[in-house]
This record gives sequence, structure tokens and C-alpha cells, in this order.
Amino acid sequence: MTSTADETIAAPSEPETTDMPITDDEIFDAHRGGKLSVELSAPIATQRDLSIAYTPGVAQVSRAIHREPELVNDYTWTDRLVAVVSDGTAVLGLGDIGPRASLPVMEGKAALFRTFAGLNSIPLVLDTTDPDEIVETLVRLRPSFGAVNLEDISAPRCFEIERRVIEALDCPVMHDDQHGTAIVVLAALKGAVRFLGRELAGLKVVVSGAGAAGVACAKILKAAGVDDIVVLDSKGIVGTDRTDMVEYKNEVAAWSNPRGLTGGVAEALDGADVFLGVSAGTVDEKLIASMADDAIVFAMSNPDPEIHPDVAAKYAAIVATGRSDFPNQINNVLAFPGVFAGALDAGARRITEGMKIAAAEAILSVVGDDLAADRIVPSPLDERVAPAVAAAVAAAARAEGVAG
Repeated sequence: MTSTADETIAAPSEPETTDMPITDDEIFDAHRGGKLSVELSAPIATQRDLSIAYTPGVAQVSRAIHREPELVNDYTWTDRLVAVVSDGTAVLGLGDIGPRASLPVMEGKAALFRTFAGLNSIPLVLDTTDPDEIVETLVRLRPSFGAVNLEDISAPRCFEIERRVIEALDCPVMHDDQHGTAIVVLAALKGAVRFLGRELAGLKVVVSGAGAAGVACAKILKAAGVDDIVVLDSKGIVGTDRTDMVEYKNEVAAWSNPRGLTGGVAEALDGADVFLGVSAGTVDEKLIASMADDAIVFAMSNPDPEIHPDVAAKYAAIVATGRSDFPNQINNVLAFPGVFAGALDAGARRITEGMKIAAAEAILSVVGDDLAADRIVPSPLDERVAPAVAAAVAAAARAEGVAG
């Protein structure tokens, strides 16, 4: 089933849940031998099957593609194959663990693509952290895939690598740690303000964390109409008064912090409407108490949120985390499967800001009339989400003229 971004879709049955703790044996048994396999779309059981699938039959297909290169999309899996690419430098909450240790995460990402969007994907972990080598590798591998999901690449390198890969390739490219997070944050914030009867415009938003996710969240909120955004790094408020920042933070300072605040988290949160945590830090309870009435707190760090949700709920009207054991889980899986499916459906050459905002609207549309303080986004297991996102993203790609 598909839907446009402004349609409300019938709710599915509740997903199965369990309160039983997950054991180490259960985890390692599920990962043994990897989580992926290649399944045939047509059987090879007879000599005739073999002759069709491989030599001599395959030669006819190869000759046809040689004559008309666009036929590769009809007769191979390329146009529906997503490369999940990482150098293992910023993996989940584990940090720089290298390509081999990051591979289980990339396999998991590929499994989510298949489960939620029906897309084939292949994990590619690269034994280099050099941006030139990463870009060159993907350029040379371009005939093998239809889209690139960059994953777990550390900042600030991730900004350069994504920009250069987008420029070099004629296919959808997205660094999910940046934009998947940002899309779901925008959907959740839209849900929160809608429930509270407020508007995005006029909100005072504090983003704690000036890495990949924090910067992308700030940018998408700015594009969606939030004018007062204050970004914090480990040294305090990102502002034009500081002389200790790298280039990309200077760029953030140029369009954020319109009130010219200085100092740290205490100064930023005083009277703020929204706290968005995408750092590994902690926030004192008294600082959340200093926020405005009907505050919104997204404490998204995993496994330990910046402030415990039960504590934040003493002062905030809406609380969300990145964890599955609390309401309002802000999870990238709400976004990236549908975003890539929609981009590939439309034959899009790139993923635009408009497509990302359309994805956020589609996520929120699935909640519909069930919007509540503890339900500002749908469950990550809601089967309606990816089709709705894909339809909205494809429509936005066509409207913006980036569809094939």
C-alpha cells in the first residue's frame, strides 16, 4: 500500500512485544555467519535453467546492455541496489572501531532496507579514512549500485565526503547519520507542536551537539521555518564571537544564534522551548526546569539519554528519546528505507532538501488522529511508514525536477 504525504492510512495491528531481557547468547547466535544472504530471483535446477542464467544465454543480455546501457536497470539489480558504505570511524555509540568491527552494523542496515522497503543492499566497509580514496572507490564502483547510503563516518570528514560523492555520482546519496536523524527529528517536532497547538515559527530551539547529526538537524529545522536555533558544542554556544572553531562550525555560527547568546548550556536553555540532544553529554535537571512552559525535550543519545525521560517529564510537555523502551522513539528507520525507495522509484539523481521535508511530513501523516503526548511519531515497526515516505519522496523528486 502506498500513500501521499497528507493521507492518513489505516493503522496496522500492534507489533509483537516482549518484556523478556535479551541475552548475550541470543544476540551472538542471531549474528553468527552474518545476517545477510543472496537469494535467487529464478531457480537454477536444470541444464536449461543454467543455460539461461549463465552461458550461453547471459551473453545476449550483456550484448543488449552494451548496445543500450540503460537496459542495465531492466536486466540487473543495479537500479534497486543500495550500497551501505562506512569507514567505521563513528559507529553508533562505539566511536572509531574500524571497518571490520563496523561490518555487523552495516549488515544490520542492509537488513533494515530489505525488511522495511524491500530494497536490496550490500555493505561496503572501506579500509581507508582518506576522503580522496573513499570518493574514488565509490566512483569506480558506480556501475554496481543505484544509490549510496553513507554510514558512521566521523565529522567533519563526513560533510566533505558526502558533498563530494553527491557531486561525483549521478544517483541518490545520503549520509544517514546526518539526514535520516534530521528527517525524523523534524517529523517528531512537527508532531509535538501540532499536539500542543503551536507552530514551528517562533520556537527557541537548542541543539546540543555540533557533529554530523546536530548540524543536519539544525539545518533541516531552519529550512522548515525555525528561525531561533542555538547550537552547542563541547565548549559552549556556537557563535560568531568564538575564535576556536573549525570551518564548518563557523558556517553554522553565521546562520544560527540570532540573539547573539554567549556562554554554555545554561545560557542556551534559559527560556528555550525545545532541547534537542544529539551528543554524549548530560544535562542537569535544573537546566531543563529553566526552559519555557510546555517545553519539548528530545534526549536522543544512546544508550544513555542526556537526561532521563522520567526526570525530563517533570518539566516538559513532550519527551522523546532514541531508545525503544520509552515512548516517542526517534529512530532513523522511520526515514531512510522510504527515502531511498522513493528516490529510486522516481529515478532521482539526488536527494534534495525538499524530498527530506516531504519524508518528514509523510512520517507524521501516519500518526494521523492518534497524535498524543506519547505518540508524536509512529512506531519504527509500523508497516505503513516506508510506503508513505517513498510515495512522498518520489512525488517531491518529480515536482523538483530531479526525477529520471
